[in-house]
Amino acid sequence: MKSEKTGLAAFFSRRIMGTLINSAKGLRDSFKYEEAFRLEAVLAVFLIPAAIWIAVDYVQLILLIGAGLIILIVELLNTGIEAAIDRIGPEFHELSGRAKDAGSAAVLVSLGLFALVWGAVLWENFL
Repeated sequence: MKSEKTGLAAFFSRRIMGTLINSAKGLRDSFKYEEAFRLEAVLAVFLIPAAIWIAVDYVQLILLIGAGLIILIVELLNTGIEAAIDRIGPEFHELSGRAKDAGSAAVLVSLGLFALVWGAVLWENFL
């Protein structure tokens, strides 16, 4: 006889698996269709090991890696905004333009944070 989870354990098990599957699809699709996300993800593959080498303590390591991950997070959110706006229709609408511009600005701010954090750590450790 096959034992199946029931009740709360089954609910959370299904929710967790569903969340993991949807998240994996989101990452895969973003990597496949979004050039900016692809570039930032590839850079992260190189910058995370560099952060391990550059950081002199765990605080610096968390700051360096976290600043890079924030870029990926914001890029994923921006991709979601753009996909939702594009789903509505291709015609220009001022609010659609503002939404896309705000998403783009958020990516720019995250890139600025990245530059500030990495610049400060490099300055402190090497200059």
